[in-house]
Amino acid sequence: MNKHDLPDTIPVFPLPGALLLPRSRLPLHLFEPRYLAMMDDVLKTENRLIGMVQPLEVSGEMDAAKPVPLHRIGCAGRLTSFSETEDGRYMVTLSGVSRFRISEEVDGFAPYRRCRVTWDEFDRDLGSTEMDEGFDRAAFLSSLGRFFDDQGLKTDWESLSEAEDELLINSLSMLCPFEPEDKQALLEAPTLKTRRETLTTLIEFALRGGSVEERMQ
Repeated sequence: MNKHDLPDTIPVFPLPGALLLPRSRLPLHLFEPRYLAMMDDVLKTENRLIGMVQPLEVSGEMDAAKPVPLHRIGCAGRLTSFSETEDGRYMVTLSGVSRFRISEEVDGFAPYRRCRVTWDEFDRDLGSTEMDEGFDRAAFLSSLGRFFDDQGLKTDWESLSEAEDELLINSLSMLCPFEPEDKQALLEAPTLKTRRETLTTLIEFALRGGSVEERMQ
């Protein structure tokens, strides 16, 4: 897909902790009426894009009548598979296309949120698979093993050891149980190398019992 083929306005799905990255896949379970309506409308479009975006963490009380503010950067995914359950819910898969920056939210009659977006900063996302030069896979997997043991997680280590750099780093960024703001940092990493460095930092802090404040410094 070419940048010039991407629409200026897309529906967005604010979901805390859900991370989608270019060339990665994210399964979703849609059941709220507004998102079922979004799904029906997206299926009528040529590009079938949905923007995944993190809600901003806001301190203090918010006006319940106002929508939750959103991070400015999200990632759009193309709806590549879906199935409908007997009770009307959708099980869908989004395939990551490109990150975007929100310019403004669009008012309208749709029950879901829509935003005007720009794709200009993210040409890399529409290119070929990224490599991470200088990636010390053995040391990374060693730290990851300790992290998984600490978190009580299990995985297919043979598949991880054989996965290409981008698939390995992006899959772990999406799947590891980090806080939403940490997920946002992984999303905004400009290159695969910086995403791996961010992921490594998050793993090391978790192993040392570091606080959120320490991670953000």
